[in-house]
Amino acid sequence: MRIARFAHAKGMSFGAVEGEPGAGPQGLTIAEIEGHPFGQIQFSGARWALSDVRLLSPILPSKVVCVGRNYAEHAAEHGSAVPKEPLLFLKPSTSVIGPRDAIRLPLFSKQVEHEAELAVVIGPPGARRADRAAAERAIFGYTCANDVTARDLQRNDGQWTRAKGFDSFCPIGPWITTGLDVGDLEVRCEVGRDPEEMEVRQLGRTKDMVFDVPSLVSYISHVMTLLPGDVVLTGTPAGVSPLLDGDTVTVRIEGIGELSNPVVSL
Repeated sequence: MRIARFAHAKGMSFGAVEGEPGAGPQGLTIAEIEGHPFGQIQFSGARWALSDVRLLSPILPSKVVCVGRNYAEHAAEHGSAVPKEPLLFLKPSTSVIGPRDAIRLPLFSKQVEHEAELAVVIGPPGARRADRAAAERAIFGYTCANDVTARDLQRNDGQWTRAKGFDSFCPIGPWITTGLDVGDLEVRCEVGRDPEEMEVRQLGRTKDMVFDVPSLVSYISHVMTLLPGDVVLTGTPAGVSPLLDGDTVTVRIEGIGELSNPVVSL
């Protein structure tokens, strides 16, 4: 199932996206869910064409827990060793935006870069000191994410809070896909100004993660409690590069969909 959060003429709702996975927005519909999708899913009967609503970030997490250097080639392109344990950092909830929302380049940075990532959405009851089996049960689904990073500030600060934490630096979406095997999916990032001439900047596969998804969720849950709705970013493949005013950046993950955001200067 594909679970979206969307704005429509009567307000905001969660819904199930219907139609063939490869169909464009014109070929998809969205069926409204009563209440929150973490409970027993019931449909209200209302339905819209996907092209007639605005997709929002599919979840509003209390925190976004991120994993650094979880692809060996990405670690190497920055001259860093692969960590012996998952390298964790946080992005604030205020950094989260949805599909088509603008990534805003801050005045403080001269080098803002994209990082395409598989995102894990935690479901009820959450995870605390979970073993691998419990970690797998805690996963509600998966979505696309872009761990936008001010690379110059990351180098200068020696820690990553400012570089990763600006408003708009965590696009997620377009929806949450449940029941997906993420052991070997393509992760792609394209950047460009013309939709017909996008440049592939990143191209990797989730099988190349140093630490797989259940291992990450279990490890994080021994550090901090993961609450329902929290999001875990699982690391980025090699190929990160700068974003410029006027660009559009698109993250595509096999089996999920695509997340596109324009880039604008403040």
